[in-house]
Amino acid sequence: MSFQGPLPAMTPFIPESAPFSPEQRAWLNGFFAGFVAPQPGDAQPVNIAAPAAEEDDAPWHDPSLPLGERMAMAAGKPLQRRMMAAMAQQDCGQCGYDCQNYSKAIADGAETRLNLCVPGAKDTLRMLKTLAEELGGAPPAAKESIKAETAVVAKDEVKPGYSRATPVDVRFDFRRRLNKQDSEKSTYHVEIDLSAAGIDYTVGDSFGLFPENDPDLVENVIAAIGAPRDFPIADKTLYEVLRTDMALGAAPDTLFELISFITGGERRQKAKLLAKGEDPDGDIHTLDVLAALEKFPKLRPDPEAFVECLDPLQPRLYSISSSHNAQPGRVSLTVDHVRYIIGDRIRHGVASSWLAERLAPGSSIKAYVQKAHNFALPQSTDTPIIMVGPGTGVAPFRAFLHERAVTDAKGGAWLFYGHQRRAADFFYEDEMEAFLGKGVLTKLSLAWSRDAEKKTYVQDKMREDAKELWAWLERGAHFYICGDAKRMASDVEKTLVEIVVSEGGRDEAAAKSFVAELKKTGRYQADVY
Repeated sequence: MSFQGPLPAMTPFIPESAPFSPEQRAWLNGFFAGFVAPQPGDAQPVNIAAPAAEEDDAPWHDPSLPLGERMAMAAGKPLQRRMMAAMAQQDCGQCGYDCQNYSKAIADGAETRLNLCVPGAKDTLRMLKTLAEELGGAPPAAKESIKAETAVVAKDEVKPGYSRATPVDVRFDFRRRLNKQDSEKSTYHVEIDLSAAGIDYTVGDSFGLFPENDPDLVENVIAAIGAPRDFPIADKTLYEVLRTDMALGAAPDTLFELISFITGGERRQKAKLLAKGEDPDGDIHTLDVLAALEKFPKLRPDPEAFVECLDPLQPRLYSISSSHNAQPGRVSLTVDHVRYIIGDRIRHGVASSWLAERLAPGSSIKAYVQKAHNFALPQSTDTPIIMVGPGTGVAPFRAFLHERAVTDAKGGAWLFYGHQRRAADFFYEDEMEAFLGKGVLTKLSLAWSRDAEKKTYVQDKMREDAKELWAWLERGAHFYICGDAKRMASDVEKTLVEIVVSEGGRDEAAAKSFVAELKKTGRYQADVY
């Protein structure tokens, strides 16, 4: 990134005492000003708002499709529609919006953060930045129209405890491991006390938590930049800011921009390429903040400039696995403890490690309820439900079953669940057996991918029971999926289309239309990530 001509007058971001030359300080001040001030643009007026007729037609908005393919399908569409295509999945809620309202808020200028699409990560962030450049020539009338529409969302989100912007204090109660000792995984049932928070929820909702970074990782990052841990950043220390406020995961492009300016030679060229999303050494996908600093050792950036280059630490959303009607004043979560090795270092999931290892019982934490977007039980308890949720995807369906037990639902419930090994990875086994015994759960189909030479997945169990599954759909059953969007959910939907072909006597095109109609009428709902 380069700047030509004199910089406009501004409040400096880099203090005079920072160890930079006047030229460097001017460049950095301009660099950071570009992220907080609106930029003049030369773009032609753009069509921001999407025609209402297009709202249900988003073939490119599929998380299983590569970003480039989604954007090609959205070519020529209004800006907001292309922004939605850039986002990694439809209405996951992790950004605090649904995709449509997030794109509207960006286009309006009410939302300046382009990095909120958690599943989309850096690729989506780069695409949103590119698309946002078109806003320079947007007609004021179009922007005002969008502002009026997004005002409705903002009004709903001010209630304490029901928005990432207005979290409340809740109490972490306890955790217990769901896997048996010989499992290759570590998954925890987490209980949180809401009794003093004044909030409740509906099954299908998600729960947002504000985690903290691993203190060891924070210390290593501070050591890598050679700064004192008590260096003042606003009203906090550098250690406190990195622990609670800034993301230390995937290194952002802005960090590589900074590195490119304070280093030289071949290292500078590599940093510039990394800032553009290129991969000169084939390691870009392994570079978290610490790894990026270790790749360019002995840098000594100004701590304030370094912090400004990092992304904010975002809250994490988890599908709620309990019923407030069954357990008033409490919420349960089902959390996979994420850990993996890159090089000689173990990487830890931010929120999952915080919940599984460091958070002490009785701790007060910030949290909020994220209301579900089109993921809820049928209004009538006489309506059958089919639920597909392997691994932690079982979470909302445990909530559904507890709710159905309280309401004495008679419609029938069928759960497809799977994991690696039955003896080690059957989450909530005792509860599921009890639900079967009481008739709350009508049928339980289990798939274990490591118990036999041939791996069995939930979609395989669907094929085995294709005739009965089709009969349930003909009776009006609602179909639900929860879990991995790119693999499991995509495979399950393809399998459902196959079943409509084989058992419903339709050709493939008609079967896809049938599934699309299920989605349109709310009979096919997904909570995927």
